[in-house]
Amino acid sequence: MSVMIERLEGMVNRYHEINEMMMSPEIVSDPKMLQKLGREQADLTNVVETYEEYKKCVQQLEEAKALLKSEEDKELREMAKMEIEELEPKTEEYLSKLEILLIPKDPNDSHNAIVEIRGAAGGDEGNIFAGDLYRMYAKYAESLGWRIEIIEMDESEAGGFALVSFMVHGDGAYGRLKFESGSHRVQRVPKTESQGRIHTSTATVLVSPEIEAEDFDIDMNDLEIETMRASGAGGQHINKTDSALLIIHKPTGIVVKCQDGRSQHENRATALMTIRSRVYEEHQRKLEEAAGAERRSKIGTGDRSEKIRTYNYPQNRVTDHRIGYTVNQLDRIMEGRMQDLLDALISADQQAKLAGEK
Repeated sequence: MSVMIERLEGMVNRYHEINEMMMSPEIVSDPKMLQKLGREQADLTNVVETYEEYKKCVQQLEEAKALLKSEEDKELREMAKMEIEELEPKTEEYLSKLEILLIPKDPNDSHNAIVEIRGAAGGDEGNIFAGDLYRMYAKYAESLGWRIEIIEMDESEAGGFALVSFMVHGDGAYGRLKFESGSHRVQRVPKTESQGRIHTSTATVLVSPEIEAEDFDIDMNDLEIETMRASGAGGQHINKTDSALLIIHKPTGIVVKCQDGRSQHENRATALMTIRSRVYEEHQRKLEEAAGAERRSKIGTGDRSEKIRTYNYPQNRVTDHRIGYTVNQLDRIMEGRMQDLLDALISADQQAKLAGEK
């Protein structure tokens, strides 16, 4: 307990230190540092507030116990007993909450997220489902006031996307969406199916954190950069200039294409940011493999080939296979109402860490 309290006191001191730093003229004039400190402060706020409530509760409990021990008046002793009965479980509740809050966080949880969805097995139906998943995430992001920015979009003739990648701008976007990486399976009757048979198709999702250049640098000599004319829908601006950009990271073979910006300069910046995040994710995966760690053990490896969830349309059912979560509310989830599902995944991850499984 003493080690835990020591750690909490250190976090309180850091919280107050950040408050002072954010008022200094040097920090105020440095937007990047101000944003970085703001994120750290936001991460600490819940811990600090919960710890203050815990301390208040402990103090009240000690006072009630002291009163029970020293007081002779029957009525006052009864009041002290009632207070102890109320405060003891409350104190334990705060303690359990603090244990979860002290679980080491992924430093990237507060970052924006880069999401890539590809139609996989099932041909046209896989692409259509990729489009459904894109709309699901877009509606979820909108419900939280987050912003979606398209990076690359390869529309399918039958509808949906062969590939769509986008940035989700929002505080904690990566932390909320990171467990979406993997293979998503859909079971339904396609619009083109005349016999009414249920088909199974898949789309794959890959979620990476946005990584700043100062946090993870890429050797520009490892990149092969090509300019090309943008293709697809886009009005007058498309195909008039060589504004689209293709970047290949030669050591890993990771490829990023960006054409949705209004200029080559804008596309270059977006493509470099995206490939930095993808290479960072691959770098982290190799480090964890080398250390013998099972990446995101209970919640999944984050590998796009891993089957993580089934969307059964005839039964209006969604099942997440990693944690055995099943709900007969597929229609709500496809409308972006994913809060309970994502909360369950995050809770399972926290419990696994508490149990020492991760």
